[in-house]
Amino acid sequence: MRCPFCNATESRVVDSRISEDGYSIRRRRLCENCERRFSTNETIQLCVVKRNGSLESFNRSKILEGVVKASQGRNISDKDLKKIVDEAEEKVRSLGLSQIDSYDIGHAVLGPLRKVDVIAYLRYASVYKAFEELDDYIAEIKKLQNH
Repeated sequence: MRCPFCNATESRVVDSRISEDGYSIRRRRLCENCERRFSTNETIQLCVVKRNGSLESFNRSKILEGVVKASQGRNISDKDLKKIVDEAEEKVRSLGLSQIDSYDIGHAVLGPLRKVDVIAYLRYASVYKAFEELDDYIAEIKKLQNH
């Protein structure tokens, strides 16, 4: 870690605190060269393995975007949408992996979404599970009815 004051590379950690969300650590550091203090925030880097095999950084706004599209025209509050995304992100991050398949992220969204709105769930599932014909929808509706 480089000192922002003198650009030296040697520093030591004086204090560490975990953030409220539990996904980052704030560290107070002391530069060994100029003896000035500075703070750093360290976060776990989570990468998403896309269907085509490419890697991309995890982005919760993409999950929110998908959930918003699926719930368009439905009576779902912003608070409920945020809660769905929070639950999905918590489930994904709790796995403790550095890479996760986009399929697993979609799966993490389905449970909380189904609890809030079954139509939005069906719309999201149709994209996530790549429905190609009417029978795919019928099979998913039957699963919903059996729950």
